[in-house]
Amino acid sequence: MRHVRIAILGAGTAGLTALSQVRKHTDDFVIINHGPYGTTCARVGCMPSKALIQAADDFHRGSQLATLGIRGGEGLRVDLPAVLQRVRDYRDARVAGVLGSTSSLQPAQNIAGRARLEGPGRVIVTHADGREEVVTADRVLIATGTRPVVPAAWRAFGDRILTTDDLFERADLPRRIAVVGLGVIGLELGQALARLGLEVQGFELRESLGPLTDPAVQAEAQRRIGAELPLHLGRAVELREGPGGALTVDHGGTQIEVDAVLAAMGRRPNTDGLGLDTLGVPLDPRGLPAFDRNTLQIGDLPVYFTGDVNGELQVLHEASDEGFIAAFNALHGPARFQRRVPLAIAFTDPQIAVVGQSWQALQGRSFATGGFNFAQQARAMAMLRAAGQLHVYAEPGSGRLLGAEMCVPGAEHLGHLLALALQRGMTVAELLTLPFYHPVLEEGLRAALRVLARAVYGEAPLEMARL
Repeated sequence: MRHVRIAILGAGTAGLTALSQVRKHTDDFVIINHGPYGTTCARVGCMPSKALIQAADDFHRGSQLATLGIRGGEGLRVDLPAVLQRVRDYRDARVAGVLGSTSSLQPAQNIAGRARLEGPGRVIVTHADGREEVVTADRVLIATGTRPVVPAAWRAFGDRILTTDDLFERADLPRRIAVVGLGVIGLELGQALARLGLEVQGFELRESLGPLTDPAVQAEAQRRIGAELPLHLGRAVELREGPGGALTVDHGGTQIEVDAVLAAMGRRPNTDGLGLDTLGVPLDPRGLPAFDRNTLQIGDLPVYFTGDVNGELQVLHEASDEGFIAAFNALHGPARFQRRVPLAIAFTDPQIAVVGQSWQALQGRSFATGGFNFAQQARAMAMLRAAGQLHVYAEPGSGRLLGAEMCVPGAEHLGHLLALALQRGMTVAELLTLPFYHPVLEEGLRAALRVLARAVYGEAPLEMARL
């Protein structure tokens, strides 16, 4: 048995961010990781998916070149094995950079094994060879991450069930794929695979796509994305063996035959066998303990719950922030950090973004909405991307920004602008005093803000008072 000041469980984004902070102050730590190193984002998430989406979008652009007077685009073809190899090459370079975070550690500081808690400060580590080691710690940071949800019955279908953990490892992909689950991951990959020439159909238990809750923005997303791949919403999916090794997907009466199913039904926290029940605190129906989102501490225990595993916002920048917060508090004592404005982005086309408070979160309180449709937006029309709906929400009277939902070209940039404004507590009037160049997509945001200004203040846009 040995004792350390800090034990970090998990070497994903949150765990490695915590590690970088801990190493600045002490060598008396251990990081324990079960499974591959390299973080979910770099190995199977953000990085490889964006490389695949880039290839898909560039190929799709070829179908529009004739409209611009450029001939020959119809002769382009997809070499899918080469696309997937380029995705892996790009991914491997990103992973190599991440692995540098642990490569310089001493063997005693970096343990490849499975951790199990026996109370707040006692960790049992099972090494790959089956040997067990007891590590006690003054502070424990739980950052064990998540894994894709796959129904147990589906595992009988073997490699015909794909997840993001194995999709990018395939040398090639079958031509008929059903994407089950149309959250951010399912939407991004479903549209990308369809654009690369595969026969893709999307299935979702809910009546909605992605993170959008505003009915008007949701309708625009369904219209635009549904134009590229059939969408089947509002019913559960059942799978069974089909003819000739195919799978039959049954969606409440709609039956299709596919070669494979991409399971994109969310990610489950890696807490199996972790021993959270030994902490002496209540667990919710998911088996997770309550924790303070601003300190990440579980009750008054010397244990911090950080990153995707805690079931909160499962995105990289939040996991990185949480790794920092957990490490700071483990090193220096509890401090309450103000969290960043929530920001979620889906890299579909048009892109989807939800910033601050969503339409659904604002129900039950008074708020004003300013909207703009990009069908006639000048810059978007020049780019052949003239489609999409933007809604911005503000507090009546004060005009303080509350949030936004959008399915528009350039949402990754418009979303960031609004997140910065929200973080600074800006009002509609203050935003309208800022410069908007011409012609840019951001003029669509200005148009929505002008509508919002009239709804909030009952008069013409206030930036005119500066002229």
